[in-house]
Formats: sequence, C-alpha cells, structure tokens
Amino acid sequence: MTKSGHTLAAAVDSTVGEANPNLVPEVHSIHGNVAEATVIKNGNLFFLSEPDGTLPLAAGHGFGLYYHDCRFLNGYELKICGKKPEVLVRNADRGFMATLGLSNPNVNLNGKPLPKHSVEIRWERIASAEDLALVDTLLLQNLTSESISFSLEFQFQTAFEDIFAIRGLFQGKHGVRHPPVWENSVLSFRYDGADEIEREIAIDFSPVPDEMLRNIASYRVELAPRGSRQVRVSLNVSTSEPRKRAARRPAGIRLEESLERAGGWREQATKVHTNSLLLSRVMDRSLSDLRMLRCTLDGGASYFAAGVPWFVALFGRDSIITALQTLAYDLSIAEHTIRLLAKYQGKELNPWREEEPGKILHELRVGEMANLGEIPHTPYYGTVDATPLWLVLVGKHATWSGETRLFEELRPQIDAALNWIEQYGNADGDGYVKYDCKIEKGLANQGWKDSGDGIVNADGSLAEPPIALVEVQGYVYQAKIEMAALFRRVGEEKRAAALEEQAEHLRERFDRDFWVDDGYYALALQQGNRQAAVLSSNAGHALWSGIAQPERAGKIAERLLSDEMFNGWGVRTLTSAALRYNPLGYHLGTVWPHDNSLIAAGFKRYGLEQEALKIMSGLIEAAVHFQSYRLPELFGGFAQQDYGIPVSYPVACQPQAWSAGAIPYLLTAVLGLEGNGFESKLRIVRPMLPENVNEVEVHGLRVGQGSVDLRFTRSGDHVAAKVQQLKGKMEVILQL
Repeated sequence: MTKSGHTLAAAVDSTVGEANPNLVPEVHSIHGNVAEATVIKNGNLFFLSEPDGTLPLAAGHGFGLYYHDCRFLNGYELKICGKKPEVLVRNADRGFMATLGLSNPNVNLNGKPLPKHSVEIRWERIASAEDLALVDTLLLQNLTSESISFSLEFQFQTAFEDIFAIRGLFQGKHGVRHPPVWENSVLSFRYDGADEIEREIAIDFSPVPDEMLRNIASYRVELAPRGSRQVRVSLNVSTSEPRKRAARRPAGIRLEESLERAGGWREQATKVHTNSLLLSRVMDRSLSDLRMLRCTLDGGASYFAAGVPWFVALFGRDSIITALQTLAYDLSIAEHTIRLLAKYQGKELNPWREEEPGKILHELRVGEMANLGEIPHTPYYGTVDATPLWLVLVGKHATWSGETRLFEELRPQIDAALNWIEQYGNADGDGYVKYDCKIEKGLANQGWKDSGDGIVNADGSLAEPPIALVEVQGYVYQAKIEMAALFRRVGEEKRAAALEEQAEHLRERFDRDFWVDDGYYALALQQGNRQAAVLSSNAGHALWSGIAQPERAGKIAERLLSDEMFNGWGVRTLTSAALRYNPLGYHLGTVWPHDNSLIAAGFKRYGLEQEALKIMSGLIEAAVHFQSYRLPELFGGFAQQDYGIPVSYPVACQPQAWSAGAIPYLLTAVLGLEGNGFESKLRIVRPMLPENVNEVEVHGLRVGQGSVDLRFTRSGDHVAAKVQQLKGKMEVILQL
C-alpha cells in the first residue's frame, strides 16, 4: 500500500540504482503463502490460520492469534490418532467466525482400524473482541452404524513475537517466556515482556482432557453408533496493560452475543441490492471485510485498520482513503478517523519519528518494540501524503454531512496541517511537497508506493531524493480547494480566496513540470526537479484529485488502459515497458484494487464513463478468482491471457481495507452519487452500470439530515434513476 511500514530506507542497497532484490520487501522472513489463509477478526483481536483451521508448529510462517502487535499463539495442531484430519469445507464469510468441516483419514487406535470418513468434526470458531477470546467448539459425530473409538489431540506453541520481528524487519530485546502451566483444565502460557507488560494466553478446555502434558491436551473419544460428543477450547488473551485485561468467561461465547457485538458498521450503513449475483457477492464480501477491519483506539474511537495480518494498526493514508471510499455508506467512521489523526498530529520536530508540527501520522504501533522505543512507530510520521489527504477527508465529510462542526472544532489542527504543507512539505519553497528520508529505520519512499525500489526512472535507476510525487501534488491541490470551500462557508472569504489562488498556481506549475510529451504525467520530480519520466498508475490520481488539466484526461486514460498498463483486470502500478517492470514486484507492475478505484473515479470525474466501467468490470471479474470474492491488497500484473486467472501475491494482506473499499466506492462513482449536505441535495451525475448489471437499489443513503432510497435500471446503454423513498430534507437532482 502502502500500507506501510513497508520497505525501509535500510533495506535499499548502498549501490547506486540497485534496490534490495527481495521479492516481498515488506515481509522478509515469511516463507509460506498466506493467500489461502482462513481469517477471522473482531475488534483488535484476529486469527489467521491454515485452511484446516490450524497453525503450523514449524517456524517461518505468518499464521497465528494476534492482539496489539503481538502474536500470542504461533502453533495450534489438531490430530486424530496422531494424524491431521482432512478438510471437507470451510467458511469464514461472517468475518468474526469460521465454520470448518473435517473428517478423519484412515487411522487406528491400539490396532483397531478406523476407516476414513467415519468421523465428522464440525468446528465452529468465534472471535470475541469484548472478551479477548477465541472460542472453538468441536462437535464430533459418528457417521457409521457401529461404535467407534479414537484419540483427539491438541498441541500448542507460543513465542509472543512482535509483528516487526515476525516480518523480519527488526529484532529487539526479549523478555522472559515462562514454561506452560496446567491448572485444573486450563493450560497457560505467560510472557514477561521487556517492556514490563505481562502477556498471557490461557487455554480452557471443557470437558477436562483425559491427558494433559506440557503443551498437549488429549481425549479418548468413544462414540456410539451415530453418536456425538462436544469439546470446547477457549483461548483467552490478556495483558497487564490498564483496560486491556479481559475477564475470563469459562462458559464460552454464544453466537447470538457475537452477532450483536460484531454488528456495528455494516448494520448502520447504506444498503445495496442488485440483480447481479456476482456484484452482490463482491459487495457483500467487501462490506463484511470493512466491518471486520474496524478497530478501536483510545477508549473506543473507530478506524479502519489497513490489513490483516501485517497492518492491523492506525495508518494515516490507508485509514483516510478507506474512510473516503465509504463516505456514502457511513459517515461516522470518517469522523472518528479525523479525530484520531488530529489527536496524534505532530507537535514538535522529532527526527527519530520524522515528526513535524502539523504533520499527520503514517503508522501507530502499540507492541513491545514500540513500547521499548526500538522502532519509531509511536507514532511514526514518515508519510508525505497523509496530511493533505486528512484535509481532503475533513472537507468531504463536511460536504456529505452538511456540517462545519468538525472544521470549527479542529480549526487549530487544520491550520497546523495547512502550515505543514507550506513550511515543511514545501521546505525548499518551490511549491511542491517532497520527502527525503534521513533516518535508518524510516521509509525510503513516503508516498503510497513506499517500498525502497518503488519510485524509479525510465532507465531503471532509483529516483533521487528529494522526491515530489505526482499524486501528492494532486492531493495538496484538492486539500486547498476543500479547505477554501469551508473557510468561505464560515465567512473567511480572504482565507478562502488565498487558498484557491495557491491551488490554481500549483495546478499551472504542475502541468508545466510533470507533463511528459508521450501523453502522461511523470511519476515524480526528483533531485533538481528532474522528471522521473516513467508511465505509472500514479498519473491516474491526478484525475482523481482534479489537478489534471481537462485536455490531458483523455490521453492519460488512453495510456493507462493500453496493453502495457492494463492487464485485463486492472491498471498495473508500472508499465510493462519499463526496465524495472516486474509483475510480482510490490510496486513495480502489480495491480492494486484501491489504486484502480481512485483511477476509475478520476475517469468518471472527467466524463470518461466507459473507461471507469472498464476498470470496475475488470476488478469484479478478478474477485471471482479469489477466496470468497475477496479482493486482496494486490495481485500479480501478469496479462489476463498468460494464466487466465489473476496470480496471487504470496504475502498480500487479506482482507485489506482500501481493497475492500474499492468496489463499494466505484459503485457510488459510476452511479454518479454526489452528496451536498449544506444544500440538502443529492446529485446523480450521468449514472452508469457495469455490463450484466441491470438493476441496483440503494437504501438509506444519507446526505445531511435526509436519507433516500434509489433504484437504478438499465435499458441498453441508458441507466434510469428513480427515487423510491425520501426521508427528511433532501432534493434529488438527476444530471445526464
């Protein structure tokens, strides 16, 4: 994503023009593939497992039970008579729970054979945010007409590793891991952290196991013909931090309670129904993932964590863009995100954290290494785009809500952010916001393509800092336009006019300095304001922000949808004609759904409807090939004809917030939904629908103090919009 703590400045080789060749720079030590993982998450607790619901006891994988940047459990195996069961089915579509169907292989107990598929194991797993518990309920069913017996063994492993150590980025101080202890039917693992925080996982069995060894619990199971038996295993996480220790509940968690607690975001959101089974499944998966990725911080403020497993944290850029993508669905999380980021806004000059007054954070971590100060993520401010994007979110939220309440309340923080753009972002005074990382544990690149080799020249060399990214200048332009509108609304005409003048001057300089005669905006300006003149997806963000001159839009779209950029499912991060192109390079040729959603929304902004639909249709088609219709963080840039299906990126986050937001955002974009709460108006601008989608209903869309239900129907290439129900004050205007 930049999701961020990705590739570090230290990960770039000292040889000029040579990047670290590691294929997955943000995750150095993971050897396995998490693309097919079963993931459940509730609040700040999440569990990532093999498809069979278990965690390998071997090292070098990313599976586990995580909480607050610590992996509490890194091994969990289930065996029948010493052998792993076979997976029949698995379903984790509800996000906070998973259901697995397993069966036995051919085994024997004490010389007595148990034929294959004699036993069904129905395994229900629920994650509880409130209880900080993972509750496994196993129903063992005899599928035969004879009495059977077998052994059932559970084995566990803990290391209490920090997320940065798991990713192979840094190795910090270690605390004391205590040997496992059995007390009645509870197996406890405890860790005294080097940060003086005690961490514990207590595994509670019901009924009491027949045998309890060091880290193993086993049962001798006897089942009558068609008989059944239930075993419950409750994994309870706790820490010594205030307000983070959860009371242990021996009885486990009822499904009804979990459904109620996990409801939240999606139940409050705008609802979408469509006649397209495919679009419906992708939308349902996306909205469910967004609910799943909702986390809390500082007493309950909500935000979208960037992605599981590597980036379950508050991220400036990612959390902001996901909030922008979902404004039409629920405004509340945008407000929470704005407030949280304002709270952690930079206050001083701190080179270690790259903190500057007014700057919006990049990443906030709360684990052992952060507590010890071994990493700068407390928070870390190494991002050049989060500050203008935060201002854009403030402006867009105000427009949809029809309120200046947040703007007026956070006026000191808004002034500080605007000042950061001019004083620190534009440090050399040439009008462009730039970055130049100078700390060892910071990010070499500080836009959304933040891998060490992500910003390149046409000749394959790395761009030389200071670097002014094409998309960042657009974000600054958009931020000033948004803030000008709000200053004017509260009666500060002079300030509004000044910001508009600055934005227009930036737009003129930008077009002059970034335009490449081949028909696109350069990826960046580098040292000496020389162009990094290579075709990249970043140019499409200039359309999303509105900084691009109208006469440039058609040519940019043509280049981005050419075969060298569009692989059939989406726009690549880098042209296949570039020397650095790599279809599996993190930012050097892969396809990112969020990137494509912004590009397509930019096409729509400039009246390029068919081009926007091409991207949306491509992403929907790609989703078919991923587990449960879930768009991952990114996928390979190989052309559609190469393999016929998208190529998974081995360590991509799944689910990932701004990928989950991509299709919901694109649907509102192609339908042309533009809310203005100040005027109590909803404009529907040139509505379009993807091919094979003939009907879409949108229920409970809120603008200001009103809400509306809409129905869109296709007839040939024409899409008609009809108001079904209107509540409160709102005028709906159709613009064809």
